[in-house]
Amino acid sequence: MRVIGHLLLIWGLGSVLIGCTTPSSPLANQSFADDLIKRIVPEYTDQFVVELLPSDSTDWFEIESVNNQIVLRGNNGVSIASALYYYLREFGHCQITWNGTNLNLPEILPLVQEKIRKDSPYEYRYYLNYCTFNYSMSWWDWERWEKEIDWMALHGINMPLAITGQEYIWDQVYRSYGFTDEDLDPFFSGPAYFSWFWMGNLDGWGGPLPKRWKESHKDLQLKILQRERELGMKPVLPAFTGHVPASFKKYFPEAKLKRTNWGNDFEDTYILDAGDALFAEIGKKILEVQSEVYGTDHLYSADTFNENEPPTDDPEYLAELSKKIFEGMTSVDPEAVWVMQGWLFYSHRDFWRAPQIKGLLSTIPDDRMIILDLAAEIEPVWKRTDAFYGKQWIWNMLHNFGGNISMFGRIENVAHNPAEALHDENSGQFKGIGLTMEAIEQNPVLYELMTDNTWRDTPIDLESWLKGYLKNRYGRTTPDLEKAWQILVQTVYNGQVIRDGAESIIVARPTLEGYRRWARTKLNYAPEDLLPAWDLFVQSVDGGDQYEGFLYDLVDLTRQVLANYALPVQQQMALAFKNKDKEKFEQYSKELLVLIEDLDRLLATQKDFMLGPWLADAREWGSAVEEKDLYEQNARDLITLWGDADNRLHEYSNRQWSGLLNDFYKPRWEQFISQAKTDWDDFDQKTFDEQIKKWEWQWVLSTNEFPVNPEGNAYEIALELHEKYRDKIVPLNNIQPQIDYNY
Repeated sequence: MRVIGHLLLIWGLGSVLIGCTTPSSPLANQSFADDLIKRIVPEYTDQFVVELLPSDSTDWFEIESVNNQIVLRGNNGVSIASALYYYLREFGHCQITWNGTNLNLPEILPLVQEKIRKDSPYEYRYYLNYCTFNYSMSWWDWERWEKEIDWMALHGINMPLAITGQEYIWDQVYRSYGFTDEDLDPFFSGPAYFSWFWMGNLDGWGGPLPKRWKESHKDLQLKILQRERELGMKPVLPAFTGHVPASFKKYFPEAKLKRTNWGNDFEDTYILDAGDALFAEIGKKILEVQSEVYGTDHLYSADTFNENEPPTDDPEYLAELSKKIFEGMTSVDPEAVWVMQGWLFYSHRDFWRAPQIKGLLSTIPDDRMIILDLAAEIEPVWKRTDAFYGKQWIWNMLHNFGGNISMFGRIENVAHNPAEALHDENSGQFKGIGLTMEAIEQNPVLYELMTDNTWRDTPIDLESWLKGYLKNRYGRTTPDLEKAWQILVQTVYNGQVIRDGAESIIVARPTLEGYRRWARTKLNYAPEDLLPAWDLFVQSVDGGDQYEGFLYDLVDLTRQVLANYALPVQQQMALAFKNKDKEKFEQYSKELLVLIEDLDRLLATQKDFMLGPWLADAREWGSAVEEKDLYEQNARDLITLWGDADNRLHEYSNRQWSGLLNDFYKPRWEQFISQAKTDWDDFDQKTFDEQIKKWEWQWVLSTNEFPVNPEGNAYEIALELHEKYRDKIVPLNNIQPQIDYNY
């Protein structure tokens, strides 16, 4: 009790300090909006005037010209930033994305002839998924976070998930009970696996976690939260859901623990029973320390049984469980609002039927819980739960799984469905929209489109919207480019047939089959239907065109076409092996290897498609060689094997990246081809898999360096590959054997 009393005293003092340092006056908030303008368009700051007019109404902004200056007016920093981005897009024809920025503005900015006002119909604009913090953000420093927070503000985000630095809080709490390094080293995961550690799926993998990491990321989280709050955002911080160290019984032998397993080849984890008095005590202490260190905006994320089923489907048990979790929040913060990812209702729908969902939600007041309909563009769970039985909820686009970079998306759903839900009489307490992708920095069109819903209450006319998107992205729009994008909408972005983007057979652990578990090659369109879009992009190339967005899209589309083409090549190789045709096997196996080399060379021209920066950023966090090597191992493992050599998630987070193609995927295929030749009459896939696992694990443990800066001319290489491959693709597609996709 002394520890808790001491923490409460510190929390009281911390609240005072937080209140002093968090800006609350209009003048202070306006200065942060001014600073954002300086970061985005530093040479134009004197042409903008910011007027911050705080109000309790739904977020709004206005733009008008006064005395030859552009006045940006709004009720908080996010509204001001959104006004800035609206002006830059609509009047400056600019664009700011992860994959290409266009800020080519005239020396004197265009004036606004009539005042513009926009009101958001959405109270909440949510951002991030637990998985994003690892599949994309594992190695981010403050400089990269600062850019992302600016992006969030420009795109209207006001409710970001904020779990950086949580390991510091847990470390402090468990050490207050006497836990030692010996107890905690097997508990905390490595930096690339925090998402699943926080959700109770795994312990220790990729560790032990150095103390220096915990300290440095506490400091990083403080910067993140300060900036987000300065701009008027309300970050969502984690709450306790029962995950405890395996050593917990050592200190609390009478504790009621549930042994659980995620089912993906990791050791069991332990969940403290919500009915145990320790559950409330530890949950309270975690929030007290967290609030002391990080402050609070009264929004708390807690996900019960993420991809784990509860021990019983009894609705009363589930109701009592959620009641205990919420009581843990309100015991520290009487204003607490529980934010729950609704993924479990989608991923484990056989368990979470109406009685179970109602039971879980029933004990929480409707205005104290917000459900994230996490994959509403895939399957809107709100429609089969009576809008989550009265709870507040948010419509989210999940879109990306694992950080795969395939061109993919449900573009029509994103353009229409949020506004349709807004006006649906059955949508209950529909309060917002959000982005809950597992990874970012790909398919920028989907994210520009989704965030454009923020300031409108009607469906987006996609054809018209795309014309503006192209002009802002490429500095021009032409009939050819518009036609190319119509094809992209009908093919890669049609969102039909498959859940998420198809992968290339290149990234699969080598096989004669046409796919593997996490290298699913089934497309949602005929691959030849994408070729006219490629032709039109190539025809639109201007050697002097330096627009980043066009360059990225040209490379990405070329990558997608060739990644698709790898399948018919590999299938001809497999057919030749089946027919004992050594000459054809040699021909197509060589073509596959050359194709991988060509893709690697193409992708080396764009930093977005390079392995080197991912590994270099990981090593940068280490202070000694041992730390650097540990972080690099985490970085290599996540995007290849995911876990150990036998882990079933291998390739789940695969990346078509330069460096990875030539150094990992190509050598695997070379070894496969060599083994097939050696064992021509009795090749055994299982034997090969067992052998290649050992090589893959050695690659994970290696530390060879890769370039961190782009090399080569993207235009020249894309045109060269178009000339080399264009006429080969259709003939080979036409003779590709049919694949029985059994997934």
